Amino acid sequence: MEVLLLDDVAGLGKKNDLLVVKEGFALNCLLPHRQAIVATPTVRRRYAEQIRKRAEERVVEDEFKRSSAAQLSGKEIEIAKKVTKTGKLYAAITEKHIVEEAKKQLNIDVDEKSLELGDQIKATGEFEVSAAYGDHKQTFKVIVKAEK
Repeated sequence: MEVLLLDDVAGLGKKNDLLVVKEGFALNCLLPHRQAIVATPTVRRRYAEQIRKRAEERVVEDEFKRSSAAQLSGKEIEIAKKVTKTGKLYAAITEKHIVEEAKKQLNIDVDEKSLELGDQIKATGEFEVSAAYGDHKQTFKVIVKAEK
């Protein structure tokens, strides 16, 4: 079922997005809570300007994500964490840690959802991490060191 979002819905989309969702989700969740309306031809005509503006915003957002991924290519991010005597970390390095360090060290905004770690980072050393935006995939290094 095609719907037009009236509000931002976490994990689904932003206001004025035209989306195709499962009928049960639309009928049981989005429509009763007035977060969306069915995208009929009349609704499309009425909201045409807002739909067009949102589509343009989405293009700008995608371009921003691609450019931030390109900036990360070949860079290195150093993270210092507490380690045990055997060299293992007390807590694993997550995407959130990498995003924070990229902002601090390289002054680059990265989308947490775009990062692909492979396996969790639970030890010191060098690790390859990739940032994927659509068809574009850029890799960079994360160097984990023991905190002194």
